[in-house]
Amino acid sequence: MALQQYFHACKYVSRNKVYMTQSSNNRQGKSPAEEFAPLATTFRRRLLAGVGSASLVAVGANFGGLTSFLLGLVPESGRSLKLDVLYPIEGYSRRIENNEGFEFIYPASWVGDQRLLYRAAERLERSLDPLPTNSPKSGNRPRKNVNEPIVAYGPPGSSGELNVSVIVSPVPLDFSIETFGGPKEVGEAVVKTIIGQRSDLKGTLIESTMREDPKMNVKYYELEFKVESPSFKRHNVAVCCARGGRLFTLNAQAAESAWSELKSAFYRIANSFNLTF
Repeated sequence: MALQQYFHACKYVSRNKVYMTQSSNNRQGKSPAEEFAPLATTFRRRLLAGVGSASLVAVGANFGGLTSFLLGLVPESGRSLKLDVLYPIEGYSRRIENNEGFEFIYPASWVGDQRLLYRAAERLERSLDPLPTNSPKSGNRPRKNVNEPIVAYGPPGSSGELNVSVIVSPVPLDFSIETFGGPKEVGEAVVKTIIGQRSDLKGTLIESTMREDPKMNVKYYELEFKVESPSFKRHNVAVCCARGGRLFTLNAQAAESAWSELKSAFYRIANSFNLTF
């Protein structure tokens, strides 16, 4: 039953849409990397020593994208310090969802789904209303639709077919995905459940792997699959894991025609998905 919630979550995202400037003083035709190369060593030393207040003041405004460029010189250090929450690093920003306990990176040019922002504002407004004496505490109120994404991002002005989203669903505390089999069995079950009894849908599992975080004691199942119908062909990369009575599902989807140019980005997003609690 718990795994079916994950399957229905994948089905939800599969069927529903989720809505540098170059310096003019570069007279010798130098690239940005050549132009700022003398700053790289100094910046790297300061960053690795720990970003202090002085260096933050120096680059805090991200003037003309300079901070993002400098962080790109030492991307792993910048990411380990979570600076990509504030400044894009190598074209990616980080989303940290403290309330639900997960994080991932996404293309910095993508924007959040406005519908989710409006619904979050409505939930906040409702939480400020007095509760009846016989009502449970607001923190224990379940979401009306557990298959609705917590967060979703996509290119601005797009149709919504290209997006990445995260769904969090309640499951029993002892729920474990690996009880359903290895990565291949889990992937095949996901695709089979998404297709269901619909004769107009065809699903194909392409790859299914598992990565483990021994420190957090979490196993992440990464799936790549296609869903086709007479009206659409979509390519998906999903990640699912369970912890503390919650099932987490990240799903990135795109039209099949755009897959070749998005494959690297999708796997980069999937590999960045981690729990934080």
